[in-house]
Amino acid sequence: MSSQETHSVVITGASRGIGRRIALAFARETGYALLLTARTKSDLEDTKTLCGKAGDNRVVVMACNAADPRAVQKCSLPDDFPAAKFVINNAGYFLLKPLEKTTHEEFSGQIESNLYSAVNITNRFLDDLKSKSHGLVINICSEGAVEGRRESGAYATSKHALLGYTRSLRKELMDTEIGVTAINLGQTQSSSWEGSLVDRDLLIDPDDVAEIILNLTRLSPRTVVEEMLVKPQHGRVPPM
Repeated sequence: MSSQETHSVVITGASRGIGRRIALAFARETGYALLLTARTKSDLEDTKTLCGKAGDNRVVVMACNAADPRAVQKCSLPDDFPAAKFVINNAGYFLLKPLEKTTHEEFSGQIESNLYSAVNITNRFLDDLKSKSHGLVINICSEGAVEGRRESGAYATSKHALLGYTRSLRKELMDTEIGVTAINLGQTQSSSWEGSLVDRDLLIDPDDVAEIILNLTRLSPRTVVEEMLVKPQHGRVPPM
C-alpha cells in the first residue's frame, strides 16, 4: 500500500461542475482515497464511475445535505476508510438576484449552502486532520468575498462570511500542522451559468482550478497559501 492510500481527500459538491473536476484530477494524478459528498446520490455515482476510469483510487460517496450538521454527523463511512488529510469545501451555489428582490428564504439558502456546509464538513473531519502529520483545509470562496456585488448581494454576503470563517480558522489552527487556504474564484465555467448570456469560453477553466488545488496539497508542511485570487484572463466577463 502506498503512503497516499493511507490518507483520504474529502471533496464537497463533487456531483458535478468544479467539484467533479477536482475529484477527477485527484483520481488521475494521486493515489489518495476519495470521499465525495453532495446532495444527489445518482450524480455522485456518476462522478465515482468517472473517477474509476481515471485512476484506481478507492472512492466512497456520501449523499447528504452538508448544510445540516445533524445530517453530516449521521453519515457513516466504512470502518477501514482512511482518515482525511485534505478537506476541499466546494459545495455551494450562485444566486443571481439583486438584494431588494431576494427573499428571506433565498438569502438563508445562500448562507446555509455557501457557509454552513463548509463549517459542518470541516468540523466533522477536523479530528482526522489533527491525526495527520500534515493536513489542509481548502475553502472555495469567491472574488465576491472581497467586494460587494450589485447583482448578487446575497451570494457575496455568504462568501464574505465564508472568507471570514476561513481566516479565523487559519488563526485558530496556526499552531497545529493543519493549513487553511481560501481560493477566491472569479467567474468559473460551471453549471451555474446555464441559461445566462455569459461567454463561457472566457470563463476560468475548472480544470485549472483543480490543478491549483492539487498543487496546494503538494506543498511541504512548512508552507501554506493563506489566500489567492483567481480571475479570468481578460477580467470580468460581460454581461455581468
